[in-house]
Amino acid sequence: MAHSPVELLNVFLDARSQRHKVGRLAFRDRRILFEYDVAFLSSGIDISPVKLPLRPGVFAADTTIFDGLFGVFNDSLPDGWGRLLLDRAVEKHGIRRGQLNPLDRLAYVGRNGMGALSYEPEQGFDVTEDAPLALDKIAAETSSVLEGEEESVLEELFRLNGSSSGARPKIVAQVSADRKRILHGGQQLRPGFAHWMIKFPSSQDAKDIGAIEYAYSRMAKDAGIEMPGTHLFRTRRSRYFGTQRFDREGDARIHMHSLSGLIHADHRSPSLDYEMVLRVAMALTRNVKEAEKVYALACFNVLAHNRDDHAKNFSFLLNDRNEWVFAPAYDLVFSDGPGGEQSMLVLGEGKNPGAVQLQALGKQHGIRNASEILEKVKAAVASWPRYADEAEMSRKSTREIAARIRV
Repeated sequence: MAHSPVELLNVFLDARSQRHKVGRLAFRDRRILFEYDVAFLSSGIDISPVKLPLRPGVFAADTTIFDGLFGVFNDSLPDGWGRLLLDRAVEKHGIRRGQLNPLDRLAYVGRNGMGALSYEPEQGFDVTEDAPLALDKIAAETSSVLEGEEESVLEELFRLNGSSSGARPKIVAQVSADRKRILHGGQQLRPGFAHWMIKFPSSQDAKDIGAIEYAYSRMAKDAGIEMPGTHLFRTRRSRYFGTQRFDREGDARIHMHSLSGLIHADHRSPSLDYEMVLRVAMALTRNVKEAEKVYALACFNVLAHNRDDHAKNFSFLLNDRNEWVFAPAYDLVFSDGPGGEQSMLVLGEGKNPGAVQLQALGKQHGIRNASEILEKVKAAVASWPRYADEAEMSRKSTREIAARIRV
């Protein structure tokens, strides 16, 4: 199959049920260029204020970490599992993955990305099936794909993935209010349903990883961390962690920007400190309440031993008043970081950060109620066995985590 690379792509913002043409992306001489649409310049909607400010002219990204894309558009692309699916799916059609430029990949995302950006013309895979989803069947299919065996389901799994990021297999789906019915997420939302994301174990995960992440979500909420709704979907064979999508309100899409994309920080090469996250949050939101959310999450990640706290695991949302807010927390689970250290440093400490560094961090950034926030997180983490029991985790996992968390 001959491959004609995409050289021009229109970008749209489909936020809060309104469509705006944002501008155009072009691929020229191995460089990616972007120009805002004249009408969008007068909208006042600043989709990426740090690296792609709202002004006329042609922009070329000053970075190579996103293959020449501005971070705001790179946020639309799947990585990890989703990138694997796309690469394998196009190779099934005779296109080598190395032939795809970043605009090709955005065209495959089309209208199905996270957040509110859309790309035209689309060249995605048409999957319109509206039958209920069987989680055990999908888990078996993802396992086969990871082992390099299954090809017939690649396009279907890519559509179900919804361009989400991260290494673990996952799908976007519609889930009924009673959590008993699960449908394809790409269709128009059915009455009584909401948009969710459901995760499946990778070959490196503990067998009860779904229960572990669910226990962490319960613990985080009691620690005062803002999180969307979560649920542990139980089947005959297994249990799967699910979380309601915070980039959707009904069928309305919400613009979302990761810290990684916002400041062009490569999440694969940890080099940031929570000090930077707090500085960005204050500069972007101009609201100390949003900075307090960042500080609470820093406390939780450190004390609960979530060391995979890289720059793509923090995001901001643009609300209906055109104001930036810190996004609800996600991907909170027991994990080791690079070399066993915290991915996000705490005042320069990565190997063994704790309450001392967290207290100093709060003081340095003027978080007046830092002590209360820290104590609330400590109290929740100290109750770890209760959350593990509620999630019916294995005793082995419960003990291993209890030995590593800091209380």
